[in-house]
Amino acid sequence: MPDQLSNEVLLQAVREYGTPLYLYHAEKIREQYEQLVSGFSILDTRFFYACKALTNISVLKYINSIGCNIDCSSINEVKLALHAGFEPDRILYTSNGIAFSEIEEAVAAGVHINIDSLSNLEKFGRKYGHSYPVGIRIRPNIMAGGNLKISTGHDASKFGIPVSQLSLIESLVKDTNLHIRTLHIHTGSDIKDPDVFVQGMEVLFELIPHFPELEVIDLGGGFKVPYRPGETATDIPLLAKKIKEAFEAHPIAGDKKFQIWFEPGKYLVSESGYLLAEVTVMKDTGNIEFAAVNSGLNHLIRPMMYDAYHHVLNLSNPDGTIKKYTVTGNICETDTFASDRDLPEIREGDILALCNAGAYGFEMSSNYNSRYKPAEVMVSNGKISLIRKRDNFEDLLRNQL
Repeated sequence: MPDQLSNEVLLQAVREYGTPLYLYHAEKIREQYEQLVSGFSILDTRFFYACKALTNISVLKYINSIGCNIDCSSINEVKLALHAGFEPDRILYTSNGIAFSEIEEAVAAGVHINIDSLSNLEKFGRKYGHSYPVGIRIRPNIMAGGNLKISTGHDASKFGIPVSQLSLIESLVKDTNLHIRTLHIHTGSDIKDPDVFVQGMEVLFELIPHFPELEVIDLGGGFKVPYRPGETATDIPLLAKKIKEAFEAHPIAGDKKFQIWFEPGKYLVSESGYLLAEVTVMKDTGNIEFAAVNSGLNHLIRPMMYDAYHHVLNLSNPDGTIKKYTVTGNICETDTFASDRDLPEIREGDILALCNAGAYGFEMSSNYNSRYKPAEVMVSNGKISLIRKRDNFEDLLRNQL
């Protein structure tokens, strides 16, 4: 369980901006980033925030202000990063099955690029040759991550170029005079075991001699954050130590030194975020007592999509008698946030907080059932600021003809 903002701060945000409401704690984001920087101080490392987790422009500007770089998964995320003030050299675009025109736009913007298909790699080589350094995303055929939906490096994954196709990559590099600066892998999300990263490096060590201009080893992201009480996060200093030892144990031609890149997303913003919702209906069905709130999978889809656990707090009655509840939403679909959960007594009108909601919460939200997306606020130095207005009815009609 992450350290929490006080109930009073969370309830004050509700009093000012209503519910449902996403709230982000800026200092928690900074704390997570500083843990990474400190933990990896023994290596030459750069961190790029995987902004697919949360792209609110105020959050991006804050992440820029603390010195973190940014990783993008679409050309529009690249444009948001530029809009937020990131210099092109601090932006990484890790493409996945995208039209080559997006890569052309990324080149025009001057950002770092990782390519994950032979098709786009060939097109890139034909157009740019040796003039623009590029990275290759390799699929290492490693199963890792919290579950199959967030595992991206296994042998059935769509991500990356299979390591078994090295000879085809080499042919393309030779034929088109490509400048390969980076080798990239990303095996999945929610990885606690540092040895998973070392296992991925073992794959890359075999490839390094084939790319003489290589400068960067990109190990992706996927650091675990604690969701359930008693869980622990990835041990960052231990991970850095194991990566350093792995490099020292593998003699590389010319003893070349490589910069290590990571793209943490959830690790930076997950614990900073809360979804605050009001209990609208209590329903005792005999065997289950339901607490329905004025939110649903349209605002936080992770529990239904990934079976994700989100700790629930009863902000209005924190010292109430502990009872079992199933917390659900108001969508015409099964949208369970928490099942059979021990919580202080819940009453209609109480305010509940779903923790660890900073990553893939608002970012994956929708207007399903024609419901409004919630407002977003940020707490920084004790000040609560609105960073996105709540939808209104006109927003539902916007762009319709």
